[in-house]
Amino acid sequence: MFMGEYSHTIDAKGRLIIPARFREELGDRFVVSKGFDGCLQANDLGTWEKIQEKLKELPQFNKNTREIKRFFNGGAVIAEVDKQGRILIPAELREHAGLKKNVSLIGTGSNVEIWDSERWNESAPDNIDEIAESLSGLGFSL
Repeated sequence: MFMGEYSHTIDAKGRLIIPARFREELGDRFVVSKGFDGCLQANDLGTWEKIQEKLKELPQFNKNTREIKRFFNGGAVIAEVDKQGRILIPAELREHAGLKKNVSLIGTGSNVEIWDSERWNESAPDNIDEIAESLSGLGFSL
């Protein structure tokens, strides 16, 4: 399970250190793709395969199916961790997430989100109690 928040910097070449705790779960090779809300997401290869299987089950003649497949798969890359614990994030993905220098890596349980730190700080909801209450209607409780 991925949890925690880590701050790192991305260098001019697009290399980002992945925290050791996340590397333990992700492995030496994993998928980085566009994520929701203007971030990137990192998934271990097994989870990525499960996502792909679920996408394959969606009706191919549905426009939303095609759009979500393009969104997730179009810019997805296999990231390989180097000896310094870094991965290279391609320019297209850096642009999607607005990654400049300071980056926040957020464990969400099932994956890791990669955010520009400024965007991450601005995205924090100030109505978390209302959000939690709305999820109770979906059968969620703590």
